[in-house]
Amino acid sequence: MLTSSTNHRRADPILVLLLVLVAVVSRIVPHPWNLTPLVAIALFGGATLERTGGAAAVVLVALAFGDAALGTFPYEGMAWVYGASVAVVVVGRLLGSRRGVAPTLIAALAGGALFYVVTNFGVWAAGHLYPRTVSGLLACYVAAIPFYRHQVAGDLAYTALLFGMLAAARRLRATLGARPAR
Repeated sequence: MLTSSTNHRRADPILVLLLVLVAVVSRIVPHPWNLTPLVAIALFGGATLERTGGAAAVVLVALAFGDAALGTFPYEGMAWVYGASVAVVVVGRLLGSRRGVAPTLIAALAGGALFYVVTNFGVWAAGHLYPRTVSGLLACYVAAIPFYRHQVAGDLAYTALLFGMLAAARRLRATLGARPAR
C-alpha cells in the first residue's frame, strides 16, 4: 500500500480513505466503550503518512464523521477528544521509522495513556461531574479506569493489526519483487 519503497512515510490515498472508513465504522457499530481503533489509527497515521497534517486530518475527519453518525456532533469536551487524538498522531510521528515490536508497543501504550489523561482532564475541567479539586480530578481518573481497560485492549490489538498488516505487505512485496520473471 505504500507508493514508494524509499519513502516509508508516503502512503497510498486508498490507505488513508480506508483508515477513515475503519475509524468511522468502528465508532458507530456496537462495541464496548473505548474499544475502538482510533488511537491505533492516529498512531499508524503519524508513523506512516508523509505529512503530520494529513495524518491529523485523517483522525479528525474520522472523529467528525463518527460523531455526526452518532448524532453527538458537536458536544462539550469535543476539543479535548480531538486534541488528544492529534497528540497521538504526534506520538506516531515520533515513532516514525523506528518501528519494531518494542517501540511500537511503547508508542501504543504512551498514545493511549496520553489520550486517557487529556480527555479525562477535560471531563474534570468541565466541572459538571467532579469538583474542581485535586480529589475531584483523582476521582475522575479512577472512575474512568474501566473504560481505560477497554481502550488499552483496543489500542494494543488494533495497533498490532495495523502495523502487522503493513509489515506483512512489505514482506510480500519484497518477496514478489525478488522472484525471477518467467
